[in-house]
Amino acid sequence: MLEYTNIHTTQTPQILSAPEGAIYHVPEPFQLESGGILPEIKICYTTFGTFNPKSNNVVWVCHALTGNSNVLDWWNQLFGEGKMYDPAKYFIVCANILGSCYGSTGPLETNPATGKPYFADFPEITIKDVVGTFELLRKHLGIDRIHTCIGGSLGGQQCIEWAVSNPELIENLILMATNARSSSWCIALNETQRMAIRTDKTWGQPFAEAGEEGMKVARAIALLSYRSYQTYQETQKDDINALNKYKAVSYQVYQGEKFGKRFNAYSYWALTVMLDSHNVGRNRGSVAQALAQIKAKTLVIGIDSDVLFPILEQKYIVEHIKGAHLEVISSLYGHDGFLMETEVINSIISRFYQF
Repeated sequence: MLEYTNIHTTQTPQILSAPEGAIYHVPEPFQLESGGILPEIKICYTTFGTFNPKSNNVVWVCHALTGNSNVLDWWNQLFGEGKMYDPAKYFIVCANILGSCYGSTGPLETNPATGKPYFADFPEITIKDVVGTFELLRKHLGIDRIHTCIGGSLGGQQCIEWAVSNPELIENLILMATNARSSSWCIALNETQRMAIRTDKTWGQPFAEAGEEGMKVARAIALLSYRSYQTYQETQKDDINALNKYKAVSYQVYQGEKFGKRFNAYSYWALTVMLDSHNVGRNRGSVAQALAQIKAKTLVIGIDSDVLFPILEQKYIVEHIKGAHLEVISSLYGHDGFLMETEVINSIISRFYQF
């Protein structure tokens, strides 16, 4: 294991194992796709394992909407000692996305131009911007080839954008429960959540907890699209004689409260807007033309009970990436199946590397 440091500067690129996370500070202005500019950015990232000088053992993980850079926190059945992606074999990298509240530049960060946190003034960001930060970090770490780029949901969208914008970089592309362009259905769900946040009387005020109660409701709404009818029927089913004290009620409240303790409404707002804007075809002719640029060997995994990113969206990806392979998982867990069905996912990925 190489020496660890918790701060990286732009001056001396280093390849280090950073199991507790590190910050890469870019002091120069960062141009956003929307036309806005961030005067400087921070990228919080985590690495595991030792970088191979041949640059053939890098696994770059792109996390989903409210994830963090420590992949062992949320995908530990796929990553870790003795797992599919073992740090003894791979150099694993995961960077926190712009707009988040887990270390990278987001609404709670201080705006150097004002000396105060951005809060509601944080500019609109897109997945293309996120991938731009990945490129900066990749170059900083001296990585010129990625063995596998893997992600689910919003993470999968990042993977697609990166594979389109830099076709020679990624050898293997693994996309789970994702799409190439956000659907009207997904955008409507996101706006409904933002409507809930706007009903919070504190929303928009200049403090970190603003909108928190509204965000709890938003998360409960989102959960309905992350799971499925059958998920609730199986996991929240009441006794036949139940009256008033229903499991589904307490479950929704619990999930909202739990989320309120770990996330921020300003970040949640920014990231749902980012999700709305996902469209790899923007300024590239069409979505189909953009996907045709991908050169990576591609595996696409869909969940048959996913109502947020239905199978038809994964089929579209496969139809337009040359040689792409589709696997469909039958799961009780809906969209969240890409995080839950790790045993079958391990098996699918193992086969993918063999053909």
